[in-house]
Amino acid sequence: PPGLRIVWESGPGVAAAGLVLQVLSALVPIGIAAVSAAIIGEVAAVVKGKEPLSPHFWWLVAAEFGLALSGAILSRTIDYCDNILADRFIRHVSIKVMAHASRLDLECYEDPEFYDKLERARVQATDRVSMIQAVGRTLQQFVTALTFSVSICLFSPWILLLLIAGVLPAFLGESHFAFLGYALRFRQTPVRRQLDYLRVLGASKESAKELKLFGLSSHLTHRYAQLSDEIYEQDVFLLRRKLFATGLFSLLSATAYYGAYAFVIYRTIHGALTIKDLVYLAAAIAGASSNIQQLFSSFTGIADQSLFLTDFLNLFAVEPKVKTKPNAIPAPRPIRQGFEFDRVTFTYPGTSRAVLEDLNLRIEPGQRIALVGENGQGKTTIVKLITRLYDPTSGRILLDGVDLRDYDLEDLHREIAVIFQDFMRYEMTGRENIAMGKIEELNNFSRIAAAARKSLADAVLLRLPHRYEQMLGRRFEGGVDLSGGEWQKLALARAYLRDAQLLVLDEPTASLDARSEREVFERFSELTTGKTALLISHRFSTVRMADRILVLEGGRIVEDGCHSELMARGERYSKMFELQASNYR
Repeated sequence: PPGLRIVWESGPGVAAAGLVLQVLSALVPIGIAAVSAAIIGEVAAVVKGKEPLSPHFWWLVAAEFGLALSGAILSRTIDYCDNILADRFIRHVSIKVMAHASRLDLECYEDPEFYDKLERARVQATDRVSMIQAVGRTLQQFVTALTFSVSICLFSPWILLLLIAGVLPAFLGESHFAFLGYALRFRQTPVRRQLDYLRVLGASKESAKELKLFGLSSHLTHRYAQLSDEIYEQDVFLLRRKLFATGLFSLLSATAYYGAYAFVIYRTIHGALTIKDLVYLAAAIAGASSNIQQLFSSFTGIADQSLFLTDFLNLFAVEPKVKTKPNAIPAPRPIRQGFEFDRVTFTYPGTSRAVLEDLNLRIEPGQRIALVGENGQGKTTIVKLITRLYDPTSGRILLDGVDLRDYDLEDLHREIAVIFQDFMRYEMTGRENIAMGKIEELNNFSRIAAAARKSLADAVLLRLPHRYEQMLGRRFEGGVDLSGGEWQKLALARAYLRDAQLLVLDEPTASLDARSEREVFERFSELTTGKTALLISHRFSTVRMADRILVLEGGRIVEDGCHSELMARGERYSKMFELQASNYR
């Protein structure tokens, strides 16, 4: 089964050792039962005065002690193997989820249903560590039940059938409730995601100020309590049903066990069995009944765990649509002809409105282009398409005359540096923060320091106690938080370090104060020298530095020119510029 294959992949050596130990451990109970029966038989014979204590009596006692000690050692060793395998399983599963999730389309991360699926895969798969112990226990229970069952069959097959008949209803009932439990957790996933969000929201640095000032804590706490009560009531309702049903099943199992036990006692009283036989069969019946019951319960548990692992496997059934095709070619370096949007139309998945419609646009190599327009007019969508986070719904985007889809995706992305308005604030060291721009340069301090100087981030890091090795953010011990503008300088440093041919700047100075903004402007030409640059900004002081300005409206380019040309026309761009300028007069 796929679930067991994942466990095996996590640590084949440890898994194999654990299985061998489980088999050995499974043979210990029947050995102890046989030796115990022999010891009691010897003692009974001595008590009756029929014969003296045999010479091998103390060897039997030593053998039972040795078996008991071996069982204890095996049990501890099995626990050790299980814990090692569980740690490896969590590591293996977490890495697989992270690696696969990174391959998926941006479209997935904008879909709530995908987040439900990812949550089930991420949380449930790592929560199913108990399946590792269950698999080993099942093998051990099977071997023990089999050996005891053979012994019982030699005496009376009907006793074995009685024991199985007593346990079977419990197995069917457990299986039924396992499925109901999985179905309930599946339905609860959206609510549980809300609970996780509220839990983080109620205790995070980012939200603390507004929660206090707006008095939102009681509202969020009340909402959390409502949602958790909803889940609690559903869980308790199912648990009550299960309690009633399993109580009846346990009564059947107990009746079957004591019926078999009474039958053996009856045969012993009437002389058909010896005391030695009674002791051994009593142990065999108890062992068989217990292990058959546990075996069926383990089967149910594994089936239950496998249902949850299905969510993990379903995540891997999701394949990216935006990916490298076979025989893809490397991205050109240098870019000679530039980018071209050829009748590009784009509609976001799950929507019907075209964000871009029949767009034609040519971007020359080394050109600095600013995208201007109100929110929702397609500026960010152009960025997502040219960086191939999405593919066009229709039309094509060319790079040096070749469709973007014909290039190797990773190689294409290596030629792109992006600074988003909601740029990442990596709560790592300053050096690691900058190195995220080109992770291969993580240990190349000279290049990291050079990028920091160009972006003015060096002034930020050099005043910190540990400089470039200072942990940033408040998440981890010893971390130092930065202002929005300081974080943005680190993001700019990542762009310098990447040394890509296409540079995308989404509101690059949004978090900067006036002095820092001016410093960045002065270095803007240096940052974009020899590069093709796309700039999205609502600040016209930034936009006017571009070689070419595109005004978007309704998914189309309605104006195209440099700042002076567009101002001379007195149309949309000019009006927006004057409107913003009037706020400073």
